[in-house]
Amino acid sequence: MIREITVILLIGFVAWAYQATCPPPPNVCGSPGGPAITAPRIKLRDGRHLAYKEHGVSKELAKYKIIFVHGFGSSRHDAAIAANLSPEVVDELGIYIVSFDRPGYGESDPDPKRTRKSLALDIEELADQLGLGSKFYVVGFSMGGQVVWSCLKYISHRLTGAALIAPVINYWWPGFPANLTKEAYYLQLPQDQWALRVAHYAPWLAYWWNTQKLFPPSAVVARRPEIFSAQDVQLMPKLAVRQINRAQVIQQGVHESLFRDMMIGFGTWEFDPMDLENPFPNGEGSVHLWQGDEDRLVPVILQRYISKKLPWIHYHEIPGSGHLIADADGMTEAIIKALLLVLYFGFPCIELS
Repeated sequence: MIREITVILLIGFVAWAYQATCPPPPNVCGSPGGPAITAPRIKLRDGRHLAYKEHGVSKELAKYKIIFVHGFGSSRHDAAIAANLSPEVVDELGIYIVSFDRPGYGESDPDPKRTRKSLALDIEELADQLGLGSKFYVVGFSMGGQVVWSCLKYISHRLTGAALIAPVINYWWPGFPANLTKEAYYLQLPQDQWALRVAHYAPWLAYWWNTQKLFPPSAVVARRPEIFSAQDVQLMPKLAVRQINRAQVIQQGVHESLFRDMMIGFGTWEFDPMDLENPFPNGEGSVHLWQGDEDRLVPVILQRYISKKLPWIHYHEIPGSGHLIADADGMTEAIIKALLLVLYFGFPCIELS
């Protein structure tokens, strides 16, 4: 009898564990009972749809065409560079910006097969279907900055320039010295250290780990105040307007948006950004990396190391700034003008390259 009960309990535990680690199916936009489709969308090569939002002057009149890649837990509505640029600068320079929902976010279909390369190819296809021409700029914020690294790897021939704003680091990129990544890794809150370990070493546990109640959840997912710098806290009211669309961000489910982001961003990459070569060897374009020295989400010591390994990157370190660097007064204009006009420097920063 004891043996039979033990077997039954073991089977029950295995069944519970399997069910707990399996995320529910996504609530796809446009499906029966799913969220409504309200945004313009393109149909991609594999049948998925990508939702987008256009800003600035019309693409037919634009001199500069920019694709903006949003960060973690955000959407096409969170295009800081579009929200913060003055209409006068937009009109004067002739700037067109398109932001889009990355797969699983907002109204873009989930992509369970998402890879770093597929994200770059999504951007290339978005540019082609919108008729942006053979060349365009990419700007990525936070986790969106990781996507820009993929663009530099896989579609650099399509780029006129690129900007990475507080781009999230993968602590397992092999180009980093072990002692440096260890130092940076332990600057995170303990619950974030564990969340990233799960995403890297056991991605199949990502859903369970980030929804269970036994241990503290990721502070980033929970948006705990400890992850923000003093300047970030001061800038929060500016973001309130963009929070109107907050409910849309994860309306298709947290797994194919937030947790898939973590698995892709902190998994094992098939390339190391620090092995990339200058995509503009003749000076026909430029790549910029912007980082606040008080960013509590992305350790500045790792960005400094990247800038030394890749001297062709224009590295801009902003004293006193945190992760929400693009929302600081005057920063968006400085970022965009440095990218488009190359020689423009309109904001105090530390130039390490």
